[in-house]
Amino acid sequence: MPTELDLAPLWLSLQLASVTTVLLLLFATPLAWWLANTRARGRAVIEAMVALPLVLPPTVLGFYLLLVLGPHGALGAPWLQLTDTTLTFTFTGLVIASLLYSLPFVVQPLQNAFEALDRKPLEAAWCLRASPLDSFFSVVLPQAMRGYLTAAVLGFTHTLGEFGVVLMVGGNIPGETRVISIAIYDHVETLDYASAHWLAGILLVFTFIVLLVVYALDRHARVRVI
Repeated sequence: MPTELDLAPLWLSLQLASVTTVLLLLFATPLAWWLANTRARGRAVIEAMVALPLVLPPTVLGFYLLLVLGPHGALGAPWLQLTDTTLTFTFTGLVIASLLYSLPFVVQPLQNAFEALDRKPLEAAWCLRASPLDSFFSVVLPQAMRGYLTAAVLGFTHTLGEFGVVLMVGGNIPGETRVISIAIYDHVETLDYASAHWLAGILLVFTFIVLLVVYALDRHARVRVI
């Protein structure tokens, strides 16, 4: 049975995944909508940039983020001047890194959902002079709800299990950047397999339950539609 200190990385991971998922849903919605509807020539370039974390090794992404977020980096230097604190090896830095690392897992399901929309109700809303915001919440959002559910689950679980990017940008500071994946790695390195097994088991069961609930809700939604 882990001690209270052993559970701290789990709570930190849940906080990181929750904050990242909420921010990603906000930021990814306009980006996914634009990708689903634009005919601009630069669309393929933006899609490739969004999908980079899917194929790029996490340590490579983490290395470049370390340079950008560092005290002399493009984002780290202005942040240091404004706040007198660094972005690297902090929870804020982990959030920024997680936003980029989990971006495709949220953007792509939303883009697919927007592309599959039935355009007739949306066009009817436009003919009735509904505002873009009203059209989105009354027409688009209900149709794309399954896409949002998928995006939220994928973004949350992917952030919860990230290791390479977290290690490069955040290091291993207890209570600040020591998430559950880092804690498991530490226990394995010290041959404390019992603690590693406990934490890994908690993560495994939690993710399985989350996915089980999502699939059950999705199946229920399909049955109601039929």
